[in-house]
Parts: sequence; C-alpha cells; structure tokens
Amino acid sequence: MADLRHFQQRQYAFAAHIRDPQSVPAPPGIEDRRMGIYRELFFNNLHKLISSTFPVLKKLHTAGAWRDLVREFMMRHEAQTPYFLEIPREFLSFLEHEHVATESDYPFLLELAHYEWAELALSVSPEQDDMSRIDGDGDLLEGVPVKSVLAWSLQYRFPVHRISPTFLPDTPGEQPTFLAVWRKPDDELGFMELNSLSARLLGLVESNEESRSGRQLLLRLATDLAHADPDAFVVHGAGALQDLHRAGIIPGTRRPA
Repeated sequence: MADLRHFQQRQYAFAAHIRDPQSVPAPPGIEDRRMGIYRELFFNNLHKLISSTFPVLKKLHTAGAWRDLVREFMMRHEAQTPYFLEIPREFLSFLEHEHVATESDYPFLLELAHYEWAELALSVSPEQDDMSRIDGDGDLLEGVPVKSVLAWSLQYRFPVHRISPTFLPDTPGEQPTFLAVWRKPDDELGFMELNSLSARLLGLVESNEESRSGRQLLLRLATDLAHADPDAFVVHGAGALQDLHRAGIIPGTRRPA
C-alpha cells in the first residue's frame, strides 16, 4: 500500500505540473526534455479540441489571450468525465463558474460559448425521433404536434448568431434573441431565428403534457396574449406550425396509442 500511495502522489504531482507548469515544479527525477513532451502534448490536444468547438470565440481573441484562457481552464477546472467529446461542456461550466473575469472579457462570452457548444452537443447526440409514434403527414391543427428531440429552442440576451470580429455588441439587444437549432435527418445542422411568438409556441409544443391539439395550443397562446381575434390568431399560427414542420423542428403529430 505504501508503494501505491507513493505512486499516486507521483501521479498527482505529475498532473499538477502539467496543469500549471509555471507555478508547480515537475516531480523530481524526470528529465525536463521528457517532461516537456507531456506538457506540450496535453496542452496542444486540449487547445485543439476547445478551438474546434468554439471557433468564433477563438477568433475574437488574440492567440495569446486564447491560450491563456485554455491554460486557465486546465489550471482551475476539475473535469467530471474522461470522455473527449464532453470536454467542451466542461469548458462551458468553467466559464460559468470558475473563470476569473477581466475587463477585457466580452459581455456575451458565456452566451456565445453556450451557442457554439449547442452545435457540438446536437451533432453528437445519440437521441433519435421515434417516427413509429409520429405521423409526418398529420394535421398540425387538429392533431398533437411533436417537437423533435433533436431540436433545441434557445434564448439569449445577445444576438449570438451574428457575432463576429466585425460585430461585437457591448450591450444586450432591446429584445431577447430566440433561436432554434436542430439536427436534420442527413445529420446537417439547421439554424433558425424565431420571433417571440414562434418561440413561445414551440415552448408550448414541447411542454404539452395535456396532449392539446395545435389549435388548442394556439388558442391558449391567444388567451395569454389577450389577442382581440383568436380565430385570426389561429390562422396565423397555423402558418408558423407549418414553417416549423417544413424545417423538421416539428416532424409531425403524435400517433394515437
């Protein structure tokens, strides 16, 4: 047991140096040239993975500032999974809970990171729509519309889908930004900006535990909004349901059990 404890101590010392080589000395007895191979290997692999998942975020930083952010992630965050594809989620958690904010940080840093992470998460999600329980040609008004499990409705304070080196908003938009991101049958990702009504409608479709028809959902939304002409609202809302259906965000209606 004593040897095992000693070996574990060496492992922790090795890992601590890999995480923060500037502040933590390498374990004694290891040639620095050899240690340098591990330092570069671990950091470069992590840097490559984070950079490929958050390309816009990376582009907005100088090379040095981006490397510093990845290094801070290595130093501060204790990952809860060994799976490589889960590391971007860990990076997102680090930005939210552990990153030491600076004056040079963008105010949309976390929201942009979440938006870019969502693309990866959907692209590798193992979920699939059970089309045996969905009628792709069902009546969206009289039937119960179903949201795809591979479609996410997202809301941000900043218009994250437009952010680039030439568009860097320093204050949130006057209205929230509503986005739908979904994976198509050919595994390509789709992106759609929603207005507030379409976003609320999609939310009702997703949380429809009472199995209300599309018409009932639209009438409920009209009531919530105190709309003057509910019937006209249903006609307008039917078009929104059709748009979501054509995109694949709503693949159809629920088949009877």
